[in-house]
Amino acid sequence: MLGNVIAVLCALASALVVAWGTVVRHRIALRARGNVMRTAMRNPRWWVGTAAAVVAYALQLAALAFGTLLVVQPILVLSLMFTLPLAARYAGRRMPFHEVWWSVVLTVAVAVLVVYGRPTPAESADAPNHWPSALLLGAVALLALGGAGWYFRQQRALALGTACGMIYGYVALLAKAVVDAAVADSLWSVAGNWKLWLLITLAAAGTVVQQYSFHAGPLEHSLPAMTIVEPVVAFGLGYWVLGEQFQVSSAAGWALMAAALVAMAVATVVLSRSPVPASTAVRTA
Repeated sequence: MLGNVIAVLCALASALVVAWGTVVRHRIALRARGNVMRTAMRNPRWWVGTAAAVVAYALQLAALAFGTLLVVQPILVLSLMFTLPLAARYAGRRMPFHEVWWSVVLTVAVAVLVVYGRPTPAESADAPNHWPSALLLGAVALLALGGAGWYFRQQRALALGTACGMIYGYVALLAKAVVDAAVADSLWSVAGNWKLWLLITLAAAGTVVQQYSFHAGPLEHSLPAMTIVEPVVAFGLGYWVLGEQFQVSSAAGWALMAAALVAMAVATVVLSRSPVPASTAVRTA
């Protein structure tokens, strides 16, 4: 019980830091001229926003050390709810009623998934090895999204946002696997583990893809896909690869869980398409 409480608190802190860093880096990326990454890296505020992302990721790892992927990921979605008031503050305006309403919906949906679902780790350590097929499927999907972003320029922000969400879904899976290995054995034992190095590679790739998705268009074009694809991919991988499960057995219970997941997705899309973050991006830093 105490472990779940710590996991929830760390995940909430991570979501708050992610929200602030997202607003800062998006404002810089949207105004970039020429090479996006080079321009961003010349701005000290980009480094502050990137440092915030590192802190947020450390908090996420701490949350994963105490809780399951199915507990941590829904809470991280709340970063969107935190992004809106921060963006509104930078824009010098108040959040409209519909944003407050959908923020409440998002919070309730996450609470249902975490509190009612009560996710648990895999019951057996001898689960089938689905890592090769999961990684192959992810590579194919990312190549397809990259091709779509290249050929359909008007949908590039959406394609890159989706790819970024998928990358971070795999990052969450790898992070949970690495953290569990470190807790079970030692930190030094995972230094030579391929999962750790793939985790580092994908985390770096996700940062670059996110920056280009921000540059490709307004935040509401990329953020909905980015925010909702990550937990959905992480959910699926948690079930498929790690064998995590919700403690729900009745048909009514699963119907409630499905309704909460749909509500979370709808609230995420509605909130992400708010014009407030986009208006924030064009203000002077």
